Amino acid sequence: MSKKTNLFISISLCTSLILFASFLIFHMYNESKEKEQIIHSIQAHATKQCFMEAKTYSEIITLGAIGDILIHDWVYNDAKTETGYDFTPMFQDVKTLLQQPDILLANQETILGGTKIGISSYPMFNSPQEVGDALIDAGVDIVSTANNHSLDKGERGIIASLDYMDKINLPNVGTYRDDSSKQELQILTNKRIKVAYLSYTYGTNGIPVPSGKDYLVNLIDKEAMKEEIHRANNKADVIVMSIHWGNEYQRYPTVDQKELAQFLVDEGVDIIFGHHPHVLQPMEWLTTADGTDALVVYSLGNFLSGQNNKYKDIGGMATINVTKTIDQSGTSIKLTNPNFFPTYVYKVNKIRNYRIIPLENAGNFGMENAKGKYEEIQQHMLGNL
Repeated sequence: MSKKTNLFISISLCTSLILFASFLIFHMYNESKEKEQIIHSIQAHATKQCFMEAKTYSEIITLGAIGDILIHDWVYNDAKTETGYDFTPMFQDVKTLLQQPDILLANQETILGGTKIGISSYPMFNSPQEVGDALIDAGVDIVSTANNHSLDKGERGIIASLDYMDKINLPNVGTYRDDSSKQELQILTNKRIKVAYLSYTYGTNGIPVPSGKDYLVNLIDKEAMKEEIHRANNKADVIVMSIHWGNEYQRYPTVDQKELAQFLVDEGVDIIFGHHPHVLQPMEWLTTADGTDALVVYSLGNFLSGQNNKYKDIGGMATINVTKTIDQSGTSIKLTNPNFFPTYVYKVNKIRNYRIIPLENAGNFGMENAKGKYEEIQQHMLGNL
């Protein structure tokens, strides 16, 4: 084969290889473009929708109150010990009952000035300070102190009583050592429900409040009460008014009591616990100016005292449930299930072995027709509800 022929074959083979390689490169390029288009044509994700369910918060507590702690000489003499006074046995039969409410109020009718300023009885009371210890032991959480005996030992008596209650951590409301403490609202909180306690009295048995010291005791005054109620409404969920009013030994409220009760609930008070008549007066619902329900107990009578007969030795504990609800519409308060638990002050020969007992058990302590008396009292207290 000639050299020319070999050269021609070599050139033809190289050309064929170049053309074939070009074809392969062109084909691979087109496939790459098609894949690239497929990758970029992926669809976007569908939009997700999220829903948040509205939450509702609800709590319920039971508020309770007992009547006058009125310590006559027969009572404190019965509590005398070698080293002081001990009133705790007098409460033992009702201690389980008193510890049922989440917050329990008592009306401390007599000051707890103690022996340093002289223990005394009617008509100018001053009680052993150990009464306060017995109340705490029994289950009392707060006492009201604005009443007609608040000034029986003057400013000195009020300060001594307040000092001791502060010492034993017994919250109190109604009497004060200065104007700044009077402006402080007494608010107790249980289960995230804030309860404001207020206390006022019709007077102080003719004893004048010292000049320039109106803060010592809260006297009933509609404008002053209105101002404090409105302040409390801004701070608390529930407002409880402990009020000294009415006529002694009268078993039904006066027109003045009813009128003042309506004024108080219209201004924002939710619950009224009345004191001073020394006998029980009925419970009833009132409708407030904004259409909600409020509860009034016109009088809780005597819980512990040296008074006898004609219903003066029958008292008891009133209770009411308070429900606080928070939902998407806001915060609401509802009062339900008002109840009453009658008690009786038992004693021997009217002067010793004082014991507060459930009225329904009084037959075991010598009361005649105790069951009938219990039913009568329940009808008297709850019949209007």
